[in-house]
Amino acid sequence: MAFSLIPKEMKFFDLFDQQATNAVETAALFKKLVQSGNFDEEGVQKIRDLEHEGDTVTHEIIDTLNRTFVTPFDREDIHALACELDDITDMIQAISTRMKLYKLTEPNHELMQFAEIIEQSARAVAKAVGGLREIKRPRRILDYCIEVNRLENVGDQLRESAITKLFDEVKDPLLVIKWKEVYEVAETTLDKCEDVANIVEGILVKQG
Repeated sequence: MAFSLIPKEMKFFDLFDQQATNAVETAALFKKLVQSGNFDEEGVQKIRDLEHEGDTVTHEIIDTLNRTFVTPFDREDIHALACELDDITDMIQAISTRMKLYKLTEPNHELMQFAEIIEQSARAVAKAVGGLREIKRPRRILDYCIEVNRLENVGDQLRESAITKLFDEVKDPLLVIKWKEVYEVAETTLDKCEDVANIVEGILVKQG
């Protein structure tokens, strides 16, 4: 049997960092694709590969959890945090797949705004999750969580204005349906970031 020199408690933090970094990389790549307006097979496959990497880390966290008696915080929170972090990359992949499937190739100002907000939120999530290593300094972690919540509110407003503009300016009903779905999935991605922030805040309360 192989033994790891890394304490199990520290391994969880390392794995969470991997998940969060993967979410940031996925968000950054998504923004590049949005800016280019080119969701070709190569770009979407790169997003898909990052999503698969996230799945692998999620499974490793759950496997480690099942084999570990002492954990850095509640087992339920570890499981929830792993799943919600994974959902961020899942949702970004969902947007990318729809863009390719629906053949939406024109650069879109509202989606560019969403992509920027999603990347900012993913980076704030990564900093909040990384801060769990130093849980005795909760104020900084909480600030990142507050930023994620703020960005989610910005996303709500953007979704409403984007869909209003869509109904006002686009005459093709099929195109309206496609873009409306894309906007809603983009906003759901920000909801997932907020879910992670809420879990982190709950951990802070329990450990305080």
